[in-house]
Amino acid sequence: MKVTNTGIKGSQLRGEGSMQKDNAEHEGYAGVHNPERITETGNTNATESKKGLLEEIVSRDNMNQAFKKVKANKGSHGIDGMKVDELLQYLKENGENIRQSILDGNYRPNAVRRVEIPKENGKKRNLGIPTVVDRVIQQAIAQVLTPIYEKQFSENSFGFRPKRSQHDAIGKSQNNIEQGYKYVVDMDLEKYFDTVNQSKLVEVLSRTIKDGRVISLIHKYLKAGVVVKHRFEETEVGVPQGGNLSPILSNIMLNELDKELESRGHKFV
Repeated sequence: MKVTNTGIKGSQLRGEGSMQKDNAEHEGYAGVHNPERITETGNTNATESKKGLLEEIVSRDNMNQAFKKVKANKGSHGIDGMKVDELLQYLKENGENIRQSILDGNYRPNAVRRVEIPKENGKKRNLGIPTVVDRVIQQAIAQVLTPIYEKQFSENSFGFRPKRSQHDAIGKSQNNIEQGYKYVVDMDLEKYFDTVNQSKLVEVLSRTIKDGRVISLIHKYLKAGVVVKHRFEETEVGVPQGGNLSPILSNIMLNELDKELESRGHKFV
């Protein structure tokens, strides 16, 4: 395995039996990595706070809510082997250090653990399972971003959105039928999560999020990498499906398509 990040060294992964980057939480945030700018957006200063959005993300109330959500969802362990039922005690002992490292720009997310899920057509869907600690942080980010972006999302969009369901989508389709539309085109973006252009996503995020530290943190999650069969692989494209941030990030990107379809007068769900 080749690791090029400054201050990162190989360490044995609990439960994986392979070499990987040091877990920043366990090692006291050794190896500070605080880039002044994000490479994808030359005008986004990662150390500059204009809106205090990062403080809202790591606030005690928001983090507690995120922890409760992760605990309720349960789920499998990440590359460090930590289980959900171990999370509470760990956060009691390390939560404040994690929070401060995020505010200082020193926090380094762990790579996700690759899991392949069989599909009905015989193919497999790649899932990326973050560590339970990273799931809490991702969930905290998503909770703050959701009300901001819900105001921007299309009324024709129903996937991964609060208080919206498949039944609502069917109802919208029924309305289109009642208006006289007879033909249906069924479309699917194959392997969408795996092929998202990260540079474009960061650019779209930067239009709304003016706290560069939040953009930097999301960028780190995009670039955290994946462990596949005990080997670390870099993630240059895509948003790992399986993380708490993936649904809203996918909707933020797909909103670009929704707005284009609306500008052309198309009916879609």
